[in-house]
Amino acid sequence: MKQFFKFVLASMVGFLLTSVIVLVVIIVLIFGIFAEANDKTVEVEPNSILQISFNYPVSERTPNNPLSALNFLGIDGEKSIGLNDILVNIKKAKTDDNIKGIFLNESNITPGEATSEEIRNALIDFKKSGKFIIAYSEIYTQGFYYLASVADKVYINPKGIFLFHGFSQQITFLKGALDKLGIEAQIIKVGTYKSAVEPYFLTKMSDANRLQVTSYLGSLYDHFLTGISESRKINKDSLFNYANELKVRLPEDALKYKLVDGLKYKDEILDELKQRTGLDTKDDLKTVELGDYLKSESQTKDDNKKESKNRIAIVYASGEINGGDGDDNSIGSESISKALRQVRLDDKVKAVVLRVNSPGGSSLASDVIWREVMLTKKAKPIIVSMGDYAASGGYYISCAADSIFAEPNTITGSIGIFAVLPNMQKFFNDKLGVTFDGVKTGKYADLGNISRPLTPEEHAILQNQVDHGYDDFTKAVANGRHKTQAYINSIGQGRVWTGEQAIEKGLVDRLGNINDAVKSAAKKAGIKNYKLVAYPEQKSIFNKFGAGLTAEVKTSMVKSELGDNFKYYEQIKSVTQMMRTPQARLPYDIVIN
Repeated sequence: MKQFFKFVLASMVGFLLTSVIVLVVIIVLIFGIFAEANDKTVEVEPNSILQISFNYPVSERTPNNPLSALNFLGIDGEKSIGLNDILVNIKKAKTDDNIKGIFLNESNITPGEATSEEIRNALIDFKKSGKFIIAYSEIYTQGFYYLASVADKVYINPKGIFLFHGFSQQITFLKGALDKLGIEAQIIKVGTYKSAVEPYFLTKMSDANRLQVTSYLGSLYDHFLTGISESRKINKDSLFNYANELKVRLPEDALKYKLVDGLKYKDEILDELKQRTGLDTKDDLKTVELGDYLKSESQTKDDNKKESKNRIAIVYASGEINGGDGDDNSIGSESISKALRQVRLDDKVKAVVLRVNSPGGSSLASDVIWREVMLTKKAKPIIVSMGDYAASGGYYISCAADSIFAEPNTITGSIGIFAVLPNMQKFFNDKLGVTFDGVKTGKYADLGNISRPLTPEEHAILQNQVDHGYDDFTKAVANGRHKTQAYINSIGQGRVWTGEQAIEKGLVDRLGNINDAVKSAAKKAGIKNYKLVAYPEQKSIFNKFGAGLTAEVKTSMVKSELGDNFKYYEQIKSVTQMMRTPQARLPYDIVIN
């Protein structure tokens, strides 16, 4: 009888949980249908201002999520616009008679270096129309100021914060913590500069890593200062001195050194915007936010291309590279390979642009994608456009293309392979009191067992596999870039380069953005009129029910709970991935504050 009641109770609980889940699904569907039904065209009034602020991470493509504004059930409700739509909107505003100017408003998140470069260049192009750009913020990070410096007028709150102190890069080393836990990181790698594994067996940067970081960080900083110097008409050496001596500590200092044009409160900025659009100070300012402007009916001069039967496919490869399907923020070898096959076999697609924004990942998955790029190249032109990163595995999948475009501050190269296998014997034995015993049918049957150290023979086997992977990598780059393998090895070894440096080394063909890559693809295909089509197909939230939606909700909830510490959670996940398969990955994430 007791067991019977347990069974009944368990059945009731299961029924209730199932009912709740079904109810939740129905509610989400209703909200989704409602959201899509209300996705109406936005009418832009005459004398309007396009307002741009970055309070969300900028991805390569705008997520296909009609529930983005609902913030429901742990799903990220923040509006997010991809770089693709940001560039389209700014270009559209340039020729839209209803848009008189752009208000670049304060932002608490700055896009990546190369992403910022593309947006900045789009703003510079917008100014050619004769329309104005006004920038205002209470807090200027260096990243946001780099964007804002192109504005006709740059203002800061009189009590605001202006950060101008140069670039730095800090790496967290875990060897001490691993030693305390009794965990040994067994490293197998190729490449003097392949420093992704250094945090696990060193307590500070190696000389080689310090050299490469100093080199690429200096290149990034020089480009940063050059851009501001040209926009603000300030000598670059003076800018270097301002940062080096930390001369800008207060808003008054920024004004004194002509980094800004005035100290104003928000109401004063709004009055100036009204004046520029011919309004009285008592009138309401007519503004349209970037996300809403995407839904407007304004037309551009390029709309005739939409009627063409010719297609140029943009295949987006963004995030870490792994096997499987991936999503908007990760590269799955299966989905990208499928997309490349689709565009290769589609006769309407005359050329392909592979947009790569990736620090790398699985060397095997990278090779799978590389193969599809090679096959596509034999069928039609394929041009690579590099984003913030196209390093290690990200470069692997790029090197076979007909031509490679990068921004000056793209991070690329890092041609190298590594693997990490933890030896947790001391942790299990000494910390937990856990021991292991067993039998095996062969000498190497338990190769990769983390409860014991590798034998010298096993280490040699794994090193040989990694060496073989590096040989394949350098051979692929040499063939794709028409260089000798010996030369690629000399500039490889895991060395990281900026886009500007990669031009000099022959790893990149031209500096330019994704639009430049599209134009190059069209020229190589011999077409003038064409329609852009994007791959892989984005899944809407309705395609994500089950494991996909559960993972998205889970990630969103963890991110909400951890806040700024979410990056450490992602690092732990990345380390776990490294232990599964040899990696062709960038040594670290680069953040410029």
